[in-house]
Amino acid sequence: MATLRKHLVKDFNPHITCYICKGYLIKPTTVTECLHTFCKTCIVQHFEDSNDCPRCGNQVHETNPLEMLRLDNTLEEIIFKLVPGLREQELQREIEFWKKNKPPENGQGICGSLLVEIDRMSGGVLEQGSREYESPKADKSKVDEEDDENQDDKDYHRSDPQIAICLDCLRNNGQSGDNIVKGLMKKFIRCSTRVTVGTIKKFLSLKLKLPSSYELDVLCNGEIMGKDHTMEFIYMTRWRLRGENFRCQNCSSSQVCSQDGTFYQSYPMVLQYRPRIDFG
Repeated sequence: MATLRKHLVKDFNPHITCYICKGYLIKPTTVTECLHTFCKTCIVQHFEDSNDCPRCGNQVHETNPLEMLRLDNTLEEIIFKLVPGLREQELQREIEFWKKNKPPENGQGICGSLLVEIDRMSGGVLEQGSREYESPKADKSKVDEEDDENQDDKDYHRSDPQIAICLDCLRNNGQSGDNIVKGLMKKFIRCSTRVTVGTIKKFLSLKLKLPSSYELDVLCNGEIMGKDHTMEFIYMTRWRLRGENFRCQNCSSSQVCSQDGTFYQSYPMVLQYRPRIDFG
């Protein structure tokens, strides 16, 4: 068995640093024309004076290169996980910026929202000196707070870390219900890591047009997953450790060929579904 090699963060620096400022990518933004990635601020400032990519020199757009920029939230999340404390440091810099450049009316609210984000990411521990910038909205009623949460949810968790999943239909050799539960035409999906198995079951029921009373089992590596398990939890505890050589039926994307010529699915994560089996 091959020994695992440990990597240092500096080993990944060529892939997670900005070509312009030489620092870690902050709000990494990719040029769709050549697929080179830079800090959002760096590339926007560069395009004020030039329409060419600063790395390869190719013309991005004749008149408006900003149209060819796309934020890469997945890469941003990878960088934050690789570099300890980078997320909190960047949010703290934003607080300091808005402290010095806050608008006359709602500047305190901006700082307050950033503090809430830092508090969430740091497990509730904030620096004592940052408390003075908390938003006065903290004292408003629970009804108003719920309204704010509803406003925040309108992005449908698109800003969350995303995960790719293959939903594979598991055949049970003629078991009752196999004629109802069929494979999806488009089995690959991309969703928030906070999505639960219960939500996946609702999605499958909707796509397969199943009766409301019909129940499904969702499995990973042959193990039935609970309805409250999130995709992140399943990936970290079931797929990442044991699913690298798991066979995905009829999957053709991202396949890896072993030495004996058999194809195995290494990514995306594979979840299988079947009619609920009553063991009682």
